[in-house]
Amino acid sequence: MAVEGGMKCVKYLLFFFNFIFWLCGFALIIVGVMVQVSLHKTFMIHDATASAAPIVIITVGVLIFFIAFFGCCGAWKENHCMITTFAVLLSLIIVAEIAAAILGYVFRNKVSVDYSCCKIVTTNCGKNAMTDASKVYQKGCHDVVETFVRNNIQWVIVAAIVIAILQVMGVVFACLLMRSIRSEYEVM
Repeated sequence: MAVEGGMKCVKYLLFFFNFIFWLCGFALIIVGVMVQVSLHKTFMIHDATASAAPIVIITVGVLIFFIAFFGCCGAWKENHCMITTFAVLLSLIIVAEIAAAILGYVFRNKVSVDYSCCKIVTTNCGKNAMTDASKVYQKGCHDVVETFVRNNIQWVIVAAIVIAILQVMGVVFACLLMRSIRSEYEVM
């Protein structure tokens, strides 16, 4: 028995947004692999510090890919277990994002990006070389990112709020759909 009325709209909204997120996760995986290959001319990870950015991109992509998969398939098939898994995982992501935001604020002055400023990334490439213009970029990555964020803080805040609203709506829609599916099971 399928959901009806307003829950059908919730089902399709949940499916549609998760399908978009699933595609985004897939795109992040591809971008991460392309960055890894372009940095090292191979997909193999020889130096974890030099591969940190692609590894993070690929990991986030895989996470989004699987969470969105549960949301997509659960909504389409009206599977209570998959939608519950999606809601729990998305809730954990929200909690992790809140924790990351708090930690980012607490440790905002303790960030150092020495090795990411190297022109040619190798092990310890930034050690004792931060003033050597032939080895490292003289305008630090940290300063560039900090200036960018300060100049665009309103857009960063808007993006964070929009993402938070979408995530909370995803959890709420999943819970509504779970309740509707559960009541359909109880009727049968």
